[in-house]
Amino acid sequence: MNSEIRRREFIQLVAAGGAFCLTGSELLASGAIANAPRLISPGCRRTKVKVAKIFIGNPKGLWPKPDLDFQAEVAFYQAEFAKLKNQLSDVDFVVDELVTTSEQVDALTSKLQGVDGVLIIHLSLETRPILEKILAAGQPTMVFSAPYSGHEWAGFGVLRKQELGAKMDCLLTSDYSQLAVAIRPFRAIHHLKEAKVLDLTTNMNAEYVGKVKEKFGTEIVQVELQRMLDTYESIDNREAQAEADLWTKRATKVIEPPKEEIFKSLKLALAFQKLLEEEEATAMTVDCYGSMYRKLPAFPCIGFTRLNDLGLGGICESDLRSAITHIIFQGLSGRPSFISDPTVDESKNSIILAHCLGSTKMDGPDGPAAPYKIRTIMERQEGAVTQVSMRRGQKVTQAIIVGTDKMVYFTGDIIDVPNLDRGCRTKITVKVDGSVERLWKNWTAGLHRQTCYGDLTKDLERFSKFKAIELVNEAA
Repeated sequence: MNSEIRRREFIQLVAAGGAFCLTGSELLASGAIANAPRLISPGCRRTKVKVAKIFIGNPKGLWPKPDLDFQAEVAFYQAEFAKLKNQLSDVDFVVDELVTTSEQVDALTSKLQGVDGVLIIHLSLETRPILEKILAAGQPTMVFSAPYSGHEWAGFGVLRKQELGAKMDCLLTSDYSQLAVAIRPFRAIHHLKEAKVLDLTTNMNAEYVGKVKEKFGTEIVQVELQRMLDTYESIDNREAQAEADLWTKRATKVIEPPKEEIFKSLKLALAFQKLLEEEEATAMTVDCYGSMYRKLPAFPCIGFTRLNDLGLGGICESDLRSAITHIIFQGLSGRPSFISDPTVDESKNSIILAHCLGSTKMDGPDGPAAPYKIRTIMERQEGAVTQVSMRRGQKVTQAIIVGTDKMVYFTGDIIDVPNLDRGCRTKITVKVDGSVERLWKNWTAGLHRQTCYGDLTKDLERFSKFKAIELVNEAA
C-alpha cells in the first residue's frame, strides 16, 4: 500500500474525530509526519473505550419531585452527551439503560463484566439499593449527581471508603460538561489494557514486565537490534529526506547538527513508526545509553519527539515506568508527557525539569506546535535533538509510577524556559504548588519523572482509586 493511499485513508478515518482524535489537516500541514498512524485516540490504536451508561431513578422517590418524568430526564442527559460528542468520539456506550429497580440490574450484570467503567447518572431519591447492586459488579464506577437529584450524596463519602465503594467516585455538579470528565479514568484504564510497548534492549526486566501485564494488561515486547536495523534500511531515503527537510524547515534554527545527522535521525524516526505499525504498538523505548549505545545509525531523540507529537509514545532510556506513566497521562488528558532529569532551586520554590528530548505538541496532536531549535545532545555533543520552548504560565503535573501500586506526583506552573548551556537542551522551570523543600526531602524512586500540561490531580486521584494505586503528593 503506497503512502498516498495511507494518507487519504488517515484523513477519512479522522474526519469525524474530535478532542481526543488526531486531525489529518493539522498534522499534515505541520510537516510532522509522512504517513499518519491509525489511532482511535492519542495513545490507543485498536478499540474504543467501553462504558456502561446507567440512569438510576425510583418512581416512588419524592425528591426532586414526586411526578418526575424519567424519560424526559434521560432525554435531557442524552442531549448533553450529544453536545460532548467530540470529546467522546472514542467511547462506545455498550450499555445505555434506565434502571428503576434493583432487580433490573441482574439483567445487566453480564454486560458490565466487559466494560472499562460504569457511569451512573443519579436521577432521584431512594436509589441506594440500585447503586449498591451495580457497585457489586466490581467495575470502576463514576456517579454523576446533579443538585436536586436526591439525598444519596450524603452517604457517598462513607460508601467510597467501604469495600463496596472501593472502585466508586462521584461528581456532584450542575456542570454537565463534567460528564466527559467522568470518562477520563476509564479511558486511561482502557489505554493501558490496549497498549503495547516495544523495548529495544538486551536488558529486559522480565519481572517488572510481568507485573505490569498482570496489573494493567499492558504488553511490553523486547525488540532485537537486527530487526530495528533492517527496518531502518527498509525506509525509502527519499521519504526520509523529505521528513528531514520538513523538520529542518519548521525549526527556528539549526545550530550544531549537520544535515546528514538530521537525515539519519528522521530515517530512524520513520523506522520507529513502521515498527509500531507492524506490531500494532503505540509506544517505543530504546536502551539508548545502555545496551544500545552507539549501535543504531542515529540517536533516537527526534524519533521519540515525532512519536509523541503523533499521539503515540517515545520514551528515553528503556524507562518502562516512564512509559506506563506516559500512557496514563495520555489516556487522562489526550496529551503526551515530557521526560526529565530535574534539578532544584529553593530560592524560587522551583524545580528545573530538563531533557534533550522535547515534544513540540505538548497540547496534544491537535494543538499548536511549540517553536524549537535542532541541537546536539548536550552531554554528548553529538546526535540531533529538538530544543523545545514550552509555554510560560502553563500549569503542569509531574508524576511517575513506582512499581505498579504507587504513584508520586506534584503540580506547579512554568515560570521560565531557560536557554543556557547547562543541563539538557529542553528545560522548564516549574514553581511548585506546595514546598520544593518538602519535594526534594520526599523525593524517592530515582530521577526521571513525566510532565504533562494541565493539573491532572483529580483525574489521577480517580484513576488511582480504581486501580488500587497509592497516590502521593511529594510537595504537600
